[in-house]
Amino acid sequence: MATHPSYLALYETGVLAERADAAWELLRGCTVCPQNCPRDRTRGLTGACHSGTEIIIGSWNVHRREEPPISGTRGAGTIFFGGCQARCSYCQNFWLSQQGQGLRVGPERLAEMMLSLQRKGCHNLDLVTPTHFVPQILKALLIAIEKGLRIPLVYNCAGYEHIHTLQLLDGVVDIYLPDAKYSDNKNALRTSKMHHYVEYNHATLQEMYRQVGGLVVDEQGIAVRGLIVRHLVMPNDHAGTRAVLTWLAEHLGPDIGLSVMDQYFPAFKAFNDPDLSRRLHWREYREVLEVLDDLPFENLFLQEDIAELDPSSDI
Repeated sequence: MATHPSYLALYETGVLAERADAAWELLRGCTVCPQNCPRDRTRGLTGACHSGTEIIIGSWNVHRREEPPISGTRGAGTIFFGGCQARCSYCQNFWLSQQGQGLRVGPERLAEMMLSLQRKGCHNLDLVTPTHFVPQILKALLIAIEKGLRIPLVYNCAGYEHIHTLQLLDGVVDIYLPDAKYSDNKNALRTSKMHHYVEYNHATLQEMYRQVGGLVVDEQGIAVRGLIVRHLVMPNDHAGTRAVLTWLAEHLGPDIGLSVMDQYFPAFKAFNDPDLSRRLHWREYREVLEVLDDLPFENLFLQEDIAELDPSSDI
């Protein structure tokens, strides 16, 4: 199966340039994400994501620890963006997402990063926490395509998106890799500062599935298109895992990819939260595996290295 990124057709017809201009307008009184900050980012004002028009980059390199269809044999070309529309109290990359660190660049430099990762032989461009930089990414993409970019785009996000922003990415993104973080708005607001997360997340996942469908891989098992949803199992069932997985099974196709992760550990402010101040217990993840036994997902990515979890309690 030949790799032919979706965005090439939009570029050739001029639609991609129109989308980039439309996205840029969202920065004025910013409505790029559901935080809806009343700030004109084109004038240097910032909102929840603490970013204006400059792109914040934490790192860009070959990454081999994503889900197997993403990392493959040659790795994903991962670009970690700084800032975030969420404020997760347990964020493991808080220095980048919430403390303003990172390299400030423009679209031209971002395009160079994209091309350098393609030259390294990466299967795809894995854009991590890209939501608040969608306008800038589209401008960079125009430059990179002109200079020869031809690998698929992975949109690796928190699953907290505006439909109008996602519609600008229809036919641009080949593989969506969103989170389904919570089944309860109260916990989403308390520990991630995302209002109405569940409603936005459900709409986000359904729109992504409409655009790209289930997971499609080539002869080597490398993803070329489709939706892979991630869910992080959290201590004390803070995420409401059973309800999250049941909703996915009932409202999306069994052909999606589903990655159920066990690597939660307390970081940043989580040490002061009685619900989140410990690692996941082995029993908590095993209970999730039992839930999955009754659900119809065809493409599961599990982390059964539970010996690494905290075995000290059955609580």
